[in-house]
Amino acid sequence: MNGYFQLVISPNSTGIKVFAPTDGGDKLKYDDVKEYLDDRSIRFTPAVLNDALTEGSGKLVILNDDTAFPERESYRLTITRDKMEAIAYFYAPSEGAELMTAKEFIEDLAYRNITSGINTEAIQNFFTHRDYCKDITIAKGRKVREGCDAKIEYSFKTNLRAKPTMREDGSVDYFNLNIINHVKKGDQLAVLIPEDPGDPGENIYGDILKPHGVKTKKLVAGKNTKLSEDGLVLSAEADGHVTLKDGKVTVSNVIQFENVDVSTGNIDYDGSVEVKGTVASGFSIKAGANIIVKGIVEGASLTAGSDIILEKGINGMTKGDVKAGGNIITKFIENAKVTAKGSINADCIMHSTVAAGTEITVSGKKGFIVGGKVTATDKITAKILGSEMGANTVVEVGADPNMKVRIKELVKAKDEAEKKLENIKPTVEAITKRLKSGAKLTPDQTRQAQQLITMNKVLTSQIEKNTSELEELQQKLADSKDSYVVVEGTAYPGLTIQIGDQVTTLKSASQYCRFELRDGYVKSGPI
Repeated sequence: MNGYFQLVISPNSTGIKVFAPTDGGDKLKYDDVKEYLDDRSIRFTPAVLNDALTEGSGKLVILNDDTAFPERESYRLTITRDKMEAIAYFYAPSEGAELMTAKEFIEDLAYRNITSGINTEAIQNFFTHRDYCKDITIAKGRKVREGCDAKIEYSFKTNLRAKPTMREDGSVDYFNLNIINHVKKGDQLAVLIPEDPGDPGENIYGDILKPHGVKTKKLVAGKNTKLSEDGLVLSAEADGHVTLKDGKVTVSNVIQFENVDVSTGNIDYDGSVEVKGTVASGFSIKAGANIIVKGIVEGASLTAGSDIILEKGINGMTKGDVKAGGNIITKFIENAKVTAKGSINADCIMHSTVAAGTEITVSGKKGFIVGGKVTATDKITAKILGSEMGANTVVEVGADPNMKVRIKELVKAKDEAEKKLENIKPTVEAITKRLKSGAKLTPDQTRQAQQLITMNKVLTSQIEKNTSELEELQQKLADSKDSYVVVEGTAYPGLTIQIGDQVTTLKSASQYCRFELRDGYVKSGPI
């Protein structure tokens, strides 16, 4: 038992008996006794009280020469800040005074609105054994069990950052890229692990505590795939290769051509397209999956839902246009417009407009970017940037400088739509209530109701759309702070480097360096 104390009240004085702890119990604390005496306005001399506590012999120690009313058995109740626990600290009655009953104590808890998680065993144990001056948890709430979002585990590579292998001689191996996910009929492609909503909790006052909301997901079956009856497993329905685009899994086949020219006309195919020879100027290829061209691409148009591999390269003749929903890997890019949602890898880029959703790597023996504009969200790496001849070359990483303007526009539009929605909400609710009660509306009221309900739907849809775009742009803006440009050789004077909304033009050559945002400016440092 813990050490405890007991008041002794006589007609001429008030004293205290202090009992030492037994069987390893805790010693009585001075502040606990002082608080008890102060609450009851019982005078004492600190030195006398301290001596009594130190001795703890159970002998009577006179605190003052006043008499006092008898003190019933009582307790101090502490509620934790989160309202999840109630702790009782019981005091012994003064010598000869009344004891509390378990029923009285439980009724007192009810009066304090403590109704949930009451530990009746602990309460009964105290009133059976009377262990004073000890913290006893007499009520404990039930904690919230947080859930988790649904997630999809894919059985194939979904990473957009595929990179070619470097050979020992410094050239790039564009053949062994391993970026096509081959599958056989019946292969498992993805598994959905459903969301776990978690379990609500309850504090000692009976208030229900809800877990945080979780996100749901679902598997979306694309071409040549099959979803299990429970919607949890996606499998291939045909041989081919699997791709993931806009959350939809698709299995596609590959179609081959010797050349794309007058003998074939333009190509439009759901799967992958492989061209063994040349894509002639003026023709186009559209593929739902990958495009592989082993020969030269002239002033042609290539559009792929996934990756584009050009083993020779593209001479766009100022009209070539290449777009990929995944990565682009090519020998060279010249006088062309090239865009990839993923990464772009090339030996050299000349006088072209090139943009990548992730990164651009210009390596190999040449590894130069000269002329035009090259843009990437994350980073750009090259051996040579610009030229000694001063060709106008712009290299840009990070968020579009117009992005902040768009974010402001979205915030303003979202706020205005929410205000309008709030203004019409009471009227819409009132009309809905009347309709549910069976009340009839006049033609004018019906027309007004239809207009308001339509406006409610339009505003709600607009808010959802603006919120989605706003979140995406804010994430891109945050990511742009970590974007950079790496020069593994020389960056020549006249080169323009833009990171986010900060721009600098080199006045002198820089070598083996890295350009990044520091203190709000574009600065160079070691790789």
